[in-house]
Amino acid sequence: MVEDLELPRPLRLLCTAGWSLAESAGLPVAAYVVAAWLDGRDAGLIAGLVAIWVMGVIRKVVTGSVPSLLTISAVVLTLQTAVVLATGELWLFLLQFPLANFCMCVLFARTARGPNPLVAKLAAEVVALRQPSTHHPGLHRFFQGATWLWAGIFLVLTASLAVLMWTEPAKVFLMLSTAATIALMVAGTGASTLWFLTVLRKLGLRLRFASA
Repeated sequence: MVEDLELPRPLRLLCTAGWSLAESAGLPVAAYVVAAWLDGRDAGLIAGLVAIWVMGVIRKVVTGSVPSLLTISAVVLTLQTAVVLATGELWLFLLQFPLANFCMCVLFARTARGPNPLVAKLAAEVVALRQPSTHHPGLHRFFQGATWLWAGIFLVLTASLAVLMWTEPAKVFLMLSTAATIALMVAGTGASTLWFLTVLRKLGLRLRFASA
């Protein structure tokens, strides 16, 4: 009998995904906002960096491993903070945005051809997707392809933000970069989901919620 892919029940799924996003994005952003309000931008950057590294250490001590999304956020935030604090130059502050996306591109691309594509790891960690115990080459190829897709999305963002950084004023750049990032994230998520469901149908696999 062909095994199904399994997700946690809806409430647990929301809690799992919510916690994953909170520890990798919500916590450092909250620390940044509070510290920046109290003592300025640089203090906020340092507070956000400290918060995410402390969370990583706690995860390592308690569970023995650090989730991929938390690792990615820590690496990117460390690089961004170093760039911003290196100098007070405005262009270096803006450089952090295309640079962060380039780092994401490299992180996805370096795993896309291997046995553990990053999209598969993120699916297991962020939404607790359980794959069948039987290896499915077609499913593995999907995760490799989806990882390449996200590497391409971040590469497009890198190039787009680099052009905007040199051609637009800072305020316009921040507005357009935010809009472009959200648009590409939504489009990539939608495309990945539709692609995933199409692959499941072709392989004769089903996606179901775990039993109570």
